[in-house]
Amino acid sequence: MATLHSPKVAGVLEHLFADAAKVDHEELAPFQAMSRADRDAVFASMKDDYRTFYRKMNRAYLPVSAEFGRFLYVLARTRDAKTIVEFGTSFGISTIHLAAALRDNGGGRLVTTEFEPTKTERARKNLTDAGLVDLVEFRDGDALETLRDGVGAPIDLLLLDGAKPLYMPLLERLVSHLAPGAVVAADNAKDSPELVAHLRNPANGYVSLSIPWDGDDNEVAVRA
Repeated sequence: MATLHSPKVAGVLEHLFADAAKVDHEELAPFQAMSRADRDAVFASMKDDYRTFYRKMNRAYLPVSAEFGRFLYVLARTRDAKTIVEFGTSFGISTIHLAAALRDNGGGRLVTTEFEPTKTERARKNLTDAGLVDLVEFRDGDALETLRDGVGAPIDLLLLDGAKPLYMPLLERLVSHLAPGAVVAADNAKDSPELVAHLRNPANGYVSLSIPWDGDDNEVAVRA
């Protein structure tokens, strides 16, 4: 049986997805009530002050969907990933999917970084409950700092799932650490058009495509 379907992991994920639906409905209600123009203004302000926005979202899960989580598991298994980097731990839902893939790949290391320390604490507990914490290295702080020097090994899979203004700067910082054939996956990539344009330009060395799920435009690319 795949680790993702084991009773322990499946039970933790079921609880987290249910809690995420409840909590995020409450936390995001004021944002959803805004006009389109006001929401666009919030996204525009994030380019200069993403820290303030994500501090306000310290209770929100902002998770990947269950379908995209399974897709991440499939990506990591197909790539036979041994070293994975995740930007945006939140409460660990996507982390669990990726760590489960590492377990089924025979082991490895998942480095995940999160700006909000209270989320890191919760994520560590969730990974412990899922029996996968031994595969995960948690880094607290701004990813531009926590990932400045890479992770000490070629990266097989990079998941971008945090502040969208950091997607492109992070990729630029980590590109020299990507293994040949590395996979780059970006959640809600439509909010980082510069990243999408970069990945889709053949001159930059990727083959990329959009994977829409639940209204989100996710981008997945492979490094040549």
